[in-house]
Amino acid sequence: MLDHIADTPKPKVIAGAKHDWELVIGMEVHAQISSKSKLFSGASTKFGAEPNANVAFVDAAMPGMLPVINEFCVEQAVRTGLGLNAEINLKSAFDRKNYFYPDLPQGYQISQLYEPIVGEGEVLVEMGDGTARRVRIERIHMEQDAGKSIHDMDPAMSFVDLNRTGVALMEIVSRPDIRGPEEAAAFVVKLRQILRYLGTCDGNMQSGSMRADVNVSVCRPGQYEKYQETQDFSHLGTRCEIKNMNSMRFIQAAIDVEARRQIAIIEGGGSVSQETRLYDPDKNETRSMRSKEEAHDYRYFPDPDLLPLEIEQDWVDGIKATLPELPDAKKARFINDFGLADYDASVLTADLESAGYFETAAKGRDGKLVANWVINELFGRLKKEGAEIIDSPVSPAQLGGIVDLISSDAISGKIAKDLFEIVYETGGDPAQIVEERGMKQVTDTGAIETAVDQIIADNPAQVEKAKENPKLAGWFVGQVMKATGGKANPKAVNEIVAAKLKG
Repeated sequence: MLDHIADTPKPKVIAGAKHDWELVIGMEVHAQISSKSKLFSGASTKFGAEPNANVAFVDAAMPGMLPVINEFCVEQAVRTGLGLNAEINLKSAFDRKNYFYPDLPQGYQISQLYEPIVGEGEVLVEMGDGTARRVRIERIHMEQDAGKSIHDMDPAMSFVDLNRTGVALMEIVSRPDIRGPEEAAAFVVKLRQILRYLGTCDGNMQSGSMRADVNVSVCRPGQYEKYQETQDFSHLGTRCEIKNMNSMRFIQAAIDVEARRQIAIIEGGGSVSQETRLYDPDKNETRSMRSKEEAHDYRYFPDPDLLPLEIEQDWVDGIKATLPELPDAKKARFINDFGLADYDASVLTADLESAGYFETAAKGRDGKLVANWVINELFGRLKKEGAEIIDSPVSPAQLGGIVDLISSDAISGKIAKDLFEIVYETGGDPAQIVEERGMKQVTDTGAIETAVDQIIADNPAQVEKAKENPKLAGWFVGQVMKATGGKANPKAVNEIVAAKLKG
């Protein structure tokens, strides 16, 4: 459980500079809406299709073609807003953002500048120390994505793939509440987790369905507090935007190197220019892309082909009623219902598939024991194989069966690990495997006592040493376990060895 929620977190201070500097970060996360068709056309959004295979007439800007809003995309945006505890605007509108887009045939992007679909919300970002940061969401607006220019197929020509043109995006804009690289990455991780739970974006950063623009500025200590009092952004220093980040590691590295670049400029007597930059991971540096435009540079105006979007509160309430249990609530329930530690609950609720697997396996069983097996044995083996939980060859029922055998003392922990490997490799019912292979734990104290007597009789010198140093009793336990093929009940072995050596 979270011990503390910080609205004004301790800032990240940059080391190695002449003066103390603090980081201020805002994020603009572009999340592709999970929809089978595009925002204003019926063309497919399937990833990996042949170039220009998923293009409708309106995507190609053919004369006379008019956009038609995709109601499901609107529903997904509203669902996202509700999942972020945000205000849903019953009236919103689309604007044209005019800019040179070589891979957007219209020559403009349909977006929402003045009246977005979603207003202010928040994300609670866990920092791993029992605390969380409250990062405010300023807005979420819908817009269409651009296509893709390809420059490495021919030395003299560039090619354009319009498959992504018109794909529905949500741009989730945060306030400048983030104060360090680690927190920025944690914010994106938490946001992606929520979107996946909601089913509104798959969060796949490698395929481009989620990417982040990072606004970075530096200020002297105390300036951020002045901004909070006045909401005057001039206290935060000149910001630079780093575009199209698709890796948590690169987000952190880019923020750090950009902050140091800005500090070096200011301490060298210069001034930071507001601009858009790109991060080069090979050189670990940011480089200028273009001067930062303002809204007037894009010549925004209301899109004449689309009426204002008006939705009913009853419709919004209906969507709200179908929201799933979200990560924070699920984590709290796992802690309360299954007695899990905060860390274990965080790992198990990281995604819906893992949470569902655990909950199915843990039903009616010792939650802590099941969590231990899921996290350590199953996740460890899947990671080794490079597989995901949905690919697990061990079902929740099979893992639960292994736990049942441990809980009933039918098998020891060591045997259970051997059994897990068998089930992982060949499948089968754990109880039946134990029966057929003679893997049951020896609980007959008479048989165990016989084995202990034999080990003691064969090692009189070791017995004398153990009587002088009781810690050496572990050697006898190990020998008995070895003699019984690891099948003896460890608790019974320890008790009998201790009694025999004491006597």
